[in-house]
Amino acid sequence: MTDKQFTTFCAKQPDLNFEMTAEGEIIQVSPVDYQTAVSISHVAGELHNWADKDRLGLVSGSKAGIVLPNGARRSPRTAWTSIARLDTTDIRKKGGFLHLCPDFVVEVRPFSDRLPPLQRKMREYMENGAQLGWLIDPPKRTVEIYRPNGETETRTGINQIEGEGPVAGFVLDLTLVWDPFAD
Repeated sequence: MTDKQFTTFCAKQPDLNFEMTAEGEIIQVSPVDYQTAVSISHVAGELHNWADKDRLGLVSGSKAGIVLPNGARRSPRTAWTSIARLDTTDIRKKGGFLHLCPDFVVEVRPFSDRLPPLQRKMREYMENGAQLGWLIDPPKRTVEIYRPNGETETRTGINQIEGEGPVAGFVLDLTLVWDPFAD
């Protein structure tokens, strides 16, 4: 599908959100539970605050349509893309979907979602140019770290995680991700 065809398809079902695989399969993306939504907002807010300090990149949320080099249309929970890479596209002039994989992607697993589809999605981001990815799993209090070389590292029992590569210097406090209701 072209951007216009995908937009038209989505507009016909305004109460639903969709992604599309590289093979053209349409996937309905369900709303997340409240606790996960608060956790996602916390992660995106912290990343946004960090990115605003040097303005070397922009943060997008789960409503941003991103077309990966393999043709998949995805909407990561939050992502950071360097201005230098954004300037290689015509996104400033034309708007529309970003045809570029973000440098850094974060997915947060809702309580109701199965882990394997999110893990496949994270590998897809890496295969399409992401330099770092975090799959945050609040129910298990675990973060899977994805790197372009195919290496995946799992960290459990941590209360913060430090960025590397494109987001070196970013530190995410996970205490409010694990429990948004904490005092």
